[in-house]
Amino acid sequence: FFSRKGMNNGMSAKKSTKTQEVVSQQMPYLTPEEWENRLIALSYDAVEQRILNGTASAAEYVHFLRAGSLKQREEMEKLREENALLRAKTSAIESEKDRAVFYREVIAALSNYRTESTDEPDNPYVY
Repeated sequence: FFSRKGMNNGMSAKKSTKTQEVVSQQMPYLTPEEWENRLIALSYDAVEQRILNGTASAAEYVHFLRAGSLKQREEMEKLREENALLRAKTSAIESEKDRAVFYREVIAALSNYRTESTDEPDNPYVY
């Protein structure tokens, strides 16, 4: 979500026509996610400019202060760990399904080897 543009030390809040031309000539987005990510990057660029030139709102400052807090970082780490746990559980469930299918196939294959004869073997020590 980070912009590729460098900081201009707050020199100008207006975009140049050259920047506008580059944005307008950009290739079309292939997915909605690409489009959304570009809009997010542009929003961050705009807020960055407002912060640098001192015109950012209190809500914009609060957003970034909260995002940088230790509590927020710990909550994000907790979410990452919970997501990893869910992925591991999903993988285990899929593995268990595969194992169940394998066992059914083994049982079916072994059932083909049953003998139909009820005769006793001649030698009781040989099976």
